[in-house]
Order: sequence, then C-alpha cells, then structure tokens
Amino acid sequence: MEYRVIDDTLQYYNLMLNDIASATQYVYIETYKFANDHLGVRFRDALNRKAREGVKIKLLIDSWGRGPVSETFFSELIQLGGEVKFFEKIKLNSDIFTRGHRRDHRKIVVIDNSVSYLGSANITGYNLNWRELCLRIAEIELTLLLKKVFLENFNAFNPYIITNKVAYTRRLRYDDFEIIRDVPSIQFQRLRKRYTQLIRQATRSVVIETPYFLPGYVLRKVMMDASRRGVDVKVIMPKHSDVRMVDILRNKYFGLLYNAGIKLLFYLPYNLHAKLLMIDEKVFSISSANFDFRSFRYQYEISLIGSHPDIAVQLREHVAETIRNSEPFDYLGWIRRPLIEKIFEWILLPFRHFF
Repeated sequence: MEYRVIDDTLQYYNLMLNDIASATQYVYIETYKFANDHLGVRFRDALNRKAREGVKIKLLIDSWGRGPVSETFFSELIQLGGEVKFFEKIKLNSDIFTRGHRRDHRKIVVIDNSVSYLGSANITGYNLNWRELCLRIAEIELTLLLKKVFLENFNAFNPYIITNKVAYTRRLRYDDFEIIRDVPSIQFQRLRKRYTQLIRQATRSVVIETPYFLPGYVLRKVMMDASRRGVDVKVIMPKHSDVRMVDILRNKYFGLLYNAGIKLLFYLPYNLHAKLLMIDEKVFSISSANFDFRSFRYQYEISLIGSHPDIAVQLREHVAETIRNSEPFDYLGWIRRPLIEKIFEWILLPFRHFF
C-alpha cells in the first residue's frame, strides 16, 4: 500500500508512463484534455505498444477539452482493439450556455487493478511547468473502486447517443476515504455541499488551492464565518492563471474576504493548477474540481476525500512549498486598481457561472 502526492507535472507524466509500460491487463484513462502535441503523442504511442501486446485500452476524453485530437489521431489504437470515446460534442443550439458547459472534467487513470491516479493534471504539454496536485494510489481496494467509477462513466457515455442522465452518482466509501462523483446540477451540487460541511466543521485551519477562484454566496459565507470564529483560512491561487477573465472577475470578491480575515495568497512562478481543500491539516479533498461556479454547477467532477495520515503529511509539505513561492494579497493595491478593471468586474459578473 502506497500513496504518493505529486505536484511536479513532468514527474507525474513519467511515473504514469512507467506504470503504463508495466501494464499486463488494462489501462483506462478518463481526462478532460488529451492534446495532439509531443506529450499526447508520447502517451498515444505508449498505449499503442501495450495494445499490440494484448493489453485492453479504454479512453474517455471530453470533446471540448480534446482540442484537435480526433478518432484519426487514435486510428492505430482503435485498429488494435482500443476503445476511444469522446464525451458530448458542442452543439450550436439555444442551450449552448448551459448544456455546452456540461463537460467531463474528471481525471482518472487505472492500471491493472493495482495502480491508479486522480487529480488535476490533463495529458498535454501545455501545462508542463504548471504546479499540479495528483495522487498515485498503489492500493488494490481503492484502485478497484476507481476502476468501477471509470467503467460506469465509460459505459454511460455512448459516443453516438449520449444521455446526461448518469445514474452512477452515489458516494463510494473505502476505509477512511470517500469518493464523490459530481454531475451537472443547479439543485444538488454534491461537492459544493460537502465542501460547505467540511469548512463548517473546521476548528483550526482551512486551506484552499485552486487555479480559478469564484466561490458562490454560500461558500463565501462559510469561509468568512470560519475566519471570524478564529479558524485560519487561506486561499492560494495563481498570480496569473491561464484565463484572464477569471483573474479580473475574482478581484471583485477580494476586499470582502480580506476584511473578514481570510488570507489570500498568489502563487508566483507559474500557473497553479492544483485543486485542494484541506481542513485542520488532516482532512483533505484531492479533486478535479475548481473552486468556482462552473465546476460545482455544470461539470462532471470527481473528488477523493479522506484523512489518511501518510497523504496528509505529504499534503502539508506540498502546501508549505506552495506558500513559500507565493505573495500575500495587497489590499491597498487592490483598492487602487484601475477603474477599467472595476468596470470589467461588473460587466463579467452576470456571466460568472460560465468561467
């Protein structure tokens, strides 16, 4: 049994490729992005080699996130018996601003009933220098649960007739872990509600790492309530993410949160793409979900929540390193930000659910 927290993206890819090279039964991958670049080609060729050896290959890739990748890119893999599905293509209809945002944002890799991965990283060279957060799981029972999750997702999404009425959404539990599978829903939003519960239960500290920080009213309130009762609440996000409009819109919330005692930190070296919630330095969520409206309301996400001490120790080290490379929020600078930025914050506000 081994759990390994990985925040170095290149190391993550190399570990996964090594595990794929050792596969003898199957490799299952569900991801938002699988790019047609040097890294995507490297993964595809590795999967082709395993398919030639008789290893079963299944891929589930989001149609929006896939970029230029198509069935043609995987033609050899498909000829060798590999199965490739693309989750729902974008349709130009009246529902594009809601239905079109219902993306499969999960990142799951399962290999041979023995090793699995879950976390924030896509399969693309675009984010090679980003700070990610992924967990390598060398534990049979938990890996079998993730295999079950993958197969239910894969079988629910027919490549030609796709229904969004996915029945497999209940929580799965093993030992001190729970797996939450979130699906698009304005009413339920399972992951948002679970995060609300965890923050309310915090007695000492709350740490949030997210590339895109657009919390709704309820999450903002529980964060501020926690801070006011003496909990050390920290939010760590990139100084500059890869989505400029989100960076502008998130500014609107900073003054309110800062005045409630919440510590806002900005990661400096590159983009911070990790998705972490940690409570009292013990309970954690490693997830595919961003801390924003779009992930909680519109996307298919997955989260592993637990309190395993080995993982918690590694996550505390991860957070400490992230903070060492971050700078605190400049409240005076925020007050003096240009008027044009304030105007854009108001313009973008009605569209906050779609970023």
